[in-house]
Amino acid sequence: MHQLVRSRVKVETRVNDFAIKLANVNGTGSASANSLLMQAIFRMGIPVSGKNLFPSNIQGLPTWYEIRVNKDGYTARALDYDLMVAMNSQTYARDIREVREHGYVLYDSTWPLDPSLSRDDVTFLGVPLAEMCNRNFKDPRERILMKNIAYAGSLVAVLDVDMDLIGQLLDEKFAGKKALHESNHRALRLGYEFARDHFDPLPFRLERMDANRDKILIDGNTATALGCVYAGATVAAWYPITPSTSVMDAFKSFCEKYRRDPETGKNNYVILQSEDELAAIGMVIGAGWNGARAFTSTSGPGISLMNELLGLAYYAEIPAVVMDIQRVGPSTGMPTRTQQGDLMECAYASHGDTKHILLFPANPAECFELAINSFDLAERFQTPVFMLSDLDIGMNDWVVPRLNWDESYRPDRGRLLEPEDLEKLEKFERYLNEDENYVTARTLPGMDPKGAFFTRGSGHNKFGGYTEMPDEYQEVLDRLARKHKAAAKFVPPPVIERRGDARLGIVTLGGCDPAV
Repeated sequence: MHQLVRSRVKVETRVNDFAIKLANVNGTGSASANSLLMQAIFRMGIPVSGKNLFPSNIQGLPTWYEIRVNKDGYTARALDYDLMVAMNSQTYARDIREVREHGYVLYDSTWPLDPSLSRDDVTFLGVPLAEMCNRNFKDPRERILMKNIAYAGSLVAVLDVDMDLIGQLLDEKFAGKKALHESNHRALRLGYEFARDHFDPLPFRLERMDANRDKILIDGNTATALGCVYAGATVAAWYPITPSTSVMDAFKSFCEKYRRDPETGKNNYVILQSEDELAAIGMVIGAGWNGARAFTSTSGPGISLMNELLGLAYYAEIPAVVMDIQRVGPSTGMPTRTQQGDLMECAYASHGDTKHILLFPANPAECFELAINSFDLAERFQTPVFMLSDLDIGMNDWVVPRLNWDESYRPDRGRLLEPEDLEKLEKFERYLNEDENYVTARTLPGMDPKGAFFTRGSGHNKFGGYTEMPDEYQEVLDRLARKHKAAAKFVPPPVIERRGDARLGIVTLGGCDPAV
């Protein structure tokens, strides 16, 4: 018999203000069910945030997903949870401990819960998920997957999620896939009807709002890729690494849709998966030297491998963009956890006197905007530019304002000479005649013999010639330092929030912003 164990304490009902955590096993398909709930809450017009805490393996280890609902739009992680969906017996003890006093635990009651895990101040909601899925589905893999949709159905019932809206989302997801469409709808209904028939309403629930008008639900890596497309990037080179891989996945998807010649059907972009990060940044620098807008996406370990060639791009003054989706280090570290640990590594990447331009988005909307800025700054200042996102921003869905796609945007190519410009010059000198921002003019290979110069990463003077003379070497390095300082006028300004009575200031960046 499956019963609701009732709490004796009467708690005031809260609307659109609670946190739930879903504990599961990696590789069982729980991500789809959790995403379904997030999307439904968002479409109900309610501010919501989700955090996916997953292991760095394919399947078998614990994974968690947190959903925070807050009518005022607060998106930082909760410290404890009103409802725990405990689907992993390996982590029952830990998961149940994290439930706040007078909270709830929803679990699979196909098997009895160990009495030692019980808490007098917590209400346990037993749903026979495995039993009902074994009874209604034949395929073993399907039974495992449908358990997740079934618990989503139970949550729909106890939290007052719009059932019609959930059905609509399933229709969209499985359009044209009849078998999956039917099985998901059936599993959703099984969980929903059981919870509706056996459980009383919870003291927290959802109620439609209109807080998400003109907003979208998007992850930072997808927004970054879209910014790269918008900025005109045509070359991308990379080596797969968590948590940046989905940047390239999304970029490829967008390019297939938007970057094909409408007449010939041919691609007007190149995406290269290299043998390692060292090769990837080399390809990006080569493409930038040749006039393409090029970028790579990576994480801390990849930046470590790229250092030597980043120094080449800095010293030879070649545009390059690096999307660094940060993770926990040092060394391999924890690939699926968030950290903002690459700041100094990127600021001074490579040996010698190198200083790089860094941009720090705090959400996916800023990932889109700063991705565009990265390409403009890289070409304006002829130098590598880093955008430092992180796993939290990059791989989780966020509610942000609609991205501004302005058709009047034109890329800032910086001081790029055309053949007609060269005709007016008596002689072209690559590192001479700097402007007010200490940037010299550049040419592209093959545009005109008069614009030819020798690109070198070895010591060179302002004429581009080889040198080992200290004063000539220092002259070039000093100009590069002044150029870096001048770039401060062109990077997006910091976002400053003031309170009239404030006595202290807090400086934060990246995924730390919501907590502050």
